[in-house]
Amino acid sequence: MKLNSEARQIYKQILSEIKREIQLKESLAYLERFSLTNNKEEILKRQFYLKENFPRIKPELKELLAKIKPIRFRRDFLHDRLLVVSEDELEEARSLGVCEVSTEPLDGYDIILSTIGYGIDVELSVSDVAPELYVMPLWENRETLKALAKIGEIISENSVAEEILNQLKELEETMERQKLLENLDELISQEERELNKRIGEKLKKFSLTLSGEELLEFLRDLKDGNYDAIFKHFSEVEEEILKEINESEKRLSEKLGIIVELFSRENLYPIEVFTEQIELLRGGLEKELKIELYLKSREVLEKIKHLLPKLKEELSRAYELEFLRALKEFTKGFAFPELIEGGIAFINGRHLFIRNPQPISYVIGNAQIPFDGANGEKVIILTGANSGGKTSLLELITQIQILTQMGFPVNAEKAYVEVLDELFFFRRKKSIYGAGAFETALKSFVRALTRKGKKLLLIDEFEAITEPGAAVKIIAELLKVAYENGFYIVIVSHLGEDLKKLLPFARVDGIEAKGLDERLNLIVDRQPKFGVLGKSTPELIVERLYRSKRGKEREIFERVFRAFKD
Repeated sequence: MKLNSEARQIYKQILSEIKREIQLKESLAYLERFSLTNNKEEILKRQFYLKENFPRIKPELKELLAKIKPIRFRRDFLHDRLLVVSEDELEEARSLGVCEVSTEPLDGYDIILSTIGYGIDVELSVSDVAPELYVMPLWENRETLKALAKIGEIISENSVAEEILNQLKELEETMERQKLLENLDELISQEERELNKRIGEKLKKFSLTLSGEELLEFLRDLKDGNYDAIFKHFSEVEEEILKEINESEKRLSEKLGIIVELFSRENLYPIEVFTEQIELLRGGLEKELKIELYLKSREVLEKIKHLLPKLKEELSRAYELEFLRALKEFTKGFAFPELIEGGIAFINGRHLFIRNPQPISYVIGNAQIPFDGANGEKVIILTGANSGGKTSLLELITQIQILTQMGFPVNAEKAYVEVLDELFFFRRKKSIYGAGAFETALKSFVRALTRKGKKLLLIDEFEAITEPGAAVKIIAELLKVAYENGFYIVIVSHLGEDLKKLLPFARVDGIEAKGLDERLNLIVDRQPKFGVLGKSTPELIVERLYRSKRGKEREIFERVFRAFKD
């Protein structure tokens, strides 16, 4: 379906509103599948798809779908391992692109894998050499897996996410230790503080329990040089301190899963741990955890590898569901149009971009809905009050036609729409009054009339860019050409009376300003009356001024008002 620039701007507005509803950028790809088409069968196919899938979209899905994140199995270059292979495997191994490859074992690698007998035997596959590349993204996206499992329950479809989550539990202990490793400095500092606190309390308790007689005995031994007796007094304290040190190291060993010997036995108080000792511990722990993570990841991947294609499908399904959810939200209260031949008609259409719009019903051509005063006319002259909603009605018609040819429900209670080849919308702008504007607009209008196919032309006050006398002649001839070609056309004009005399085949509709309210504000019924010329706004404005003024001004406005009446 072809659109001119003004119609395309409305199309872009619609797309923008739908995109604003979509929570996941990956779901935007589904919107691209609903681009404009003039293929009637394709539109019906899209309608069927949406009608079939909208009932699956439950309100509780919104929060779950917002938690979905892409699970990307990253092929990062792993610097911590070496793959040792035979000469004939070298090229194939390097093509994996996941780690260093050699025909001989080399120093400096935490994990040495091999296909020829060194280290851990592996096959030539990414899953064997680096299973973490698959398993770790799954571990990091456990919230996504939980959401997928719950979504499966809601839409009554089996999910493999729950089974994958169960297998990932095998990594919990290793990952907990990994977390401790990341906070190793703080963990050791805390244990050091608590150890010194306990030792300090024991020393304080020891000094408080030493009796006067024991103190005299201690001083005599010191005077006599009886050091064995003196050491006896301190051996009990030293033993207690060593016991506390052993307990602290045992606690750290249990938490980290590695034998820890950090605290000095020479300076018993205060206890201090040196940075070199911590870094030595960190290096040993890192190496052990890497090997442990590799082995456990390999076990887990062996159990879930066959589930990964299904998981990929579930992620795609989630993105599709998010698109459907957003579209269902956007089209809430809309109706699927019935595709017909002969025109466009709708009941209670609501403008998409006006807050609390008045519902409008309208018909162009021979549509399914009978309206008094409308007899299948394809050419319509829309007249009436300024700011009465004439331009908004053209926009509403454009919105309904575009949504129909995207395959979507439309913003109306009921609609019957013919599939068209082209939609031309001429919108009057302030800038249109510049030099050459008339010539440019006229050429654009004529181009739209020369192209073949089913088309709808919506023209907003074409006469505003030229002289009123000339405008009647030009518009009349252009509308005759449109009529002869069987095009649908709605033109907003204040020249309704003059054009009607020249175009007996055209229908003149009117949006009427009914009068003035008690505060002298205009009362406008935005629902057009079919076959009725719209009442002039200037007349009502003159009446308002006549009724609101006093003295000489009132007399002048009264004369102008009487001229309208005469």
